[in-house]
Amino acid sequence: VQLQASGGGLVQAGGSLRLSCAASGFTLGYYAIGWFRQAPGKEREGVSFISSFGGSTYYADPVKGRFTISRDNAKNMVYLQMNSLKPEDTAVYYCAATLGSWSAPDYWGQGTQVTVSS
Repeated sequence: VQLQASGGGLVQAGGSLRLSCAASGFTLGYYAIGWFRQAPGKEREGVSFISSFGGSTYYADPVKGRFTISRDNAKNMVYLQMNSLKPEDTAVYYCAATLGSWSAPDYWGQGTQVTVSS
């Protein structure tokens, strides 16, 4: 049973990346999914969230209008499309899944590094 985040990399400012979060061993569709990030020396922060059937989404102010979260429950996948990337988006990005509160997600992915050069 695990979540695996992928799709990170090095990109120039203004570029785009799409992160993927794949679930194995459980049905992702029952879970709300969140993307978090942690930059060096900073606390982990929530970036974007999507409800279990995709009806509701949330974006943190720093990424609003640039990032789009989506899910394909048939493929057991969640995505984070990141456009107009900025150097301050540089961080390790994690996906997490919860049936209840975000204070204690049920599963965490291992993280994928996103580096945006200026």
